[in-house]
Amino acid sequence: MAKSEKKKDGPIMETVKTVVYALLIAGAIRTLIFQPFWIPSGSMKSTLYIGDFLFVNKFAYGYSYASCPSMFGVDFCSFAKGSDERLFGSDPERGDVVVFKHPVLGSDYIKRLIGLPGDRIQMIDSLLYINGEPVSITPAADFIETYAPQGPEGRSPSCSNRPAIDGACIKASYTEVLPNGVSHNILDIRETHVDNTAEFIVPDGQFFFMGDNRDNSVDSRFSQTGPQRGVGFVPRENIIGRADRIIFSSAGNSMFYFWTWRSDRFFKAVE
Repeated sequence: MAKSEKKKDGPIMETVKTVVYALLIAGAIRTLIFQPFWIPSGSMKSTLYIGDFLFVNKFAYGYSYASCPSMFGVDFCSFAKGSDERLFGSDPERGDVVVFKHPVLGSDYIKRLIGLPGDRIQMIDSLLYINGEPVSITPAADFIETYAPQGPEGRSPSCSNRPAIDGACIKASYTEVLPNGVSHNILDIRETHVDNTAEFIVPDGQFFFMGDNRDNSVDSRFSQTGPQRGVGFVPRENIIGRADRIIFSSAGNSMFYFWTWRSDRFFKAVE
């Protein structure tokens, strides 16, 4: 009598295995290479819009506890927290647009890297000073958008003028050039208390971040323990990765509303 063949899995078990394998592969990719990120606020305009969907390149700076995604409120790599070492690590460069974990809240933020360890950072009359020297800025075309609720939170943008609903919201724009030659546009809405600051000295192993929408960004200029729960200095271990390219962008309340996708932002490089 011939030996019986190995019993094959039924269709339901095959489906379950396929789903499990797919989730494992997706989890590995998300953990090791790319992490999706949805822009929820206007703090990085005009570089990033509310509704931009991008992938964060984790490999760019190597891996720390922050590289491991959390699910259902569980931080699976919390055991590695507190170490300044990064696997395959390299430091970000000044001017990079970086995703990192808020040092206190633990939520993911995206800002531009302005200050490196040891740098002295200060704002004087809305102008950025790095190590005592003002950065170069030149006027650019005004940034104009519709004054209307934006994104899932339905917040209207801040404007230099006072437009009516669905009117033109205007913000002055400047091209800023950092000491290493990286240039990008920044927005100036109005005078705020962080347009003139004390000098920040960036500690060893930490970084200083700012939003390109300078008057509408809670960033390293704000204390972590203040009422606005600012970013303060960000430890090296909290860095997740670099934002390189926008995949697509939705002007609606959801990324799934494909009819609201912005046609000019498909695969747009983040600069």
